[in-house]
Amino acid sequence: MEVDVSVVGLIGSGHIGGTLARLAVAAGYEVVLSNSRGPQTLSGLVEELGPRASAGTVEAAARAGDLVVVSIPLKSYRSVPAQPLAGKVVIDTNNYYPQRDGQIPELDEDRVTSSELLQQHLPEARVVKVFNNIFFKHLLTLARPAGAADRSALPIAGDDAEAKAVVTGFLDRIGYDTVDAGSLADSWRFQPDTPAYGTIYSADPANWEQEAPGDADTVRAALAEAKRG
Repeated sequence: MEVDVSVVGLIGSGHIGGTLARLAVAAGYEVVLSNSRGPQTLSGLVEELGPRASAGTVEAAARAGDLVVVSIPLKSYRSVPAQPLAGKVVIDTNNYYPQRDGQIPELDEDRVTSSELLQQHLPEARVVKVFNNIFFKHLLTLARPAGAADRSALPIAGDDAEAKAVVTGFLDRIGYDTVDAGSLADSWRFQPDTPAYGTIYSADPANWEQEAPGDADTVRAALAEAKRG
């Protein structure tokens, strides 16, 4: 089943979600934004983004998107509506931060990854992990046209090959190459506290503010260095 993406739905429109909306609109997509506080709180961002953007409820964004981005705190993942996402490609941008999310035993014990939790909650969706390892400011400033010498790459993980192909096409259009990191079970390789998390897009690992491109070889090397536990 080929997926033609023209509308991107965003469940969560904070730092990463809002940045992705900007990149998507710049790349010619329409976006439907949502958050937990209601569409009226997104009027400023919609106005800034222009006529390709609109705001709605979480349910509306889930239904409208050909591709749907979930970018909310992990502790709230059960609030994502499953039925309207059945059959859809869903991007998961999340990370597990116990200080924010509380302790989740199956994650603490490495029995599953955070993206596998979302996939379990959305059994008929096709979840792909991406955008969780890059600082939102860098996500905006490092986007480059296809073929640019200083183009960065982002790792993705998922259990559905076609879904990963759809996400690869989306990344290419908004300004990024892709490195396939494997299944959702493999997505720990670019979770927090791994070499592929954050600092590979920073000029100075001690100061995340200054960005620096991270190409596919850099990402592959960082994924290979990851150790669990």
